[in-house]
Amino acid sequence: MTDYIGIIGLGNAGSAVASALAKKTRVIGFDVNPDCKNAAEANGIRWANNYQEIVEHADKIILSLPKPEVSVAITKTLAELSKKPKLVIETSTVTPQTAKTCFEICENSGIAYVDAAIAGGVASMASGSITFFLGGTNEHKDQARPILNLIASNIYDLGLVGAGMGTKVVNNGIMHALMVVLIEAFTMSNKLGVPSQTMIEILNRDEGILRPLVHRVQERMQEGNYEGGMSVTNARKDSVLALETAQELGVPLFATLAAHTPYEIADAKEMGDLDYASLALLWEEWSKVKFTLEN
Repeated sequence: MTDYIGIIGLGNAGSAVASALAKKTRVIGFDVNPDCKNAAEANGIRWANNYQEIVEHADKIILSLPKPEVSVAITKTLAELSKKPKLVIETSTVTPQTAKTCFEICENSGIAYVDAAIAGGVASMASGSITFFLGGTNEHKDQARPILNLIASNIYDLGLVGAGMGTKVVNNGIMHALMVVLIEAFTMSNKLGVPSQTMIEILNRDEGILRPLVHRVQERMQEGNYEGGMSVTNARKDSVLALETAQELGVPLFATLAAHTPYEIADAKEMGDLDYASLALLWEEWSKVKFTLEN
């Protein structure tokens, strides 16, 4: 009987996903760590003793694994079993290339494959309100959606295999870099005697931390409109002042210091009168991308 959904990898994320699914359907799980068994069974998850056993009961397998190389190794294992799954849903955080490699392994063995990266923390996983970043062929995504819909609050269909994982990697990279910028900024404001809560309220305004995203990325970069606005020259001046203030306060800067360099490059390229969102033009040149929306 293959009327279960299988989950391989029952760590923090995998067990949360499995527990949420177990409230909606029958779930069987496996992990190389036998210590996961008691917790899994307590959450209504049937325990499998090996990969073959989980596939005997579930022809649709979710992966929630710790490292990209583990995802590749287990995908190879599943593809070599005498009884193979029909669908593999990769929810582990891996690189886009890893997802493509696993897709090729599955495709060569007649197994459907999607990458369904999870956005959010363990709490949203356990509550069954997960946002998925989905990549794959249309046929394979159609096979995965009935399963994902059981525990999804939102599914972003992002295109071909690797797009889901790539989007998560980019999203996480933004969050992690922004965290460093914020720590640097709050260290400076603390040194200036400004309470952290006051800075939170200042940055949480419409004119605060969201403005670069909404006004400059969405409204200027996508429209290719760099006339008027806050000039590169003035933004560079403010960036210099921030660096000087940090030096005066004895606050080491890493992310903020690195972020200053493109302003110097733009100024040297005589872009000073353009809105500072025009720094995007540097990346269009360097990376051969185009940010403007096509009509």
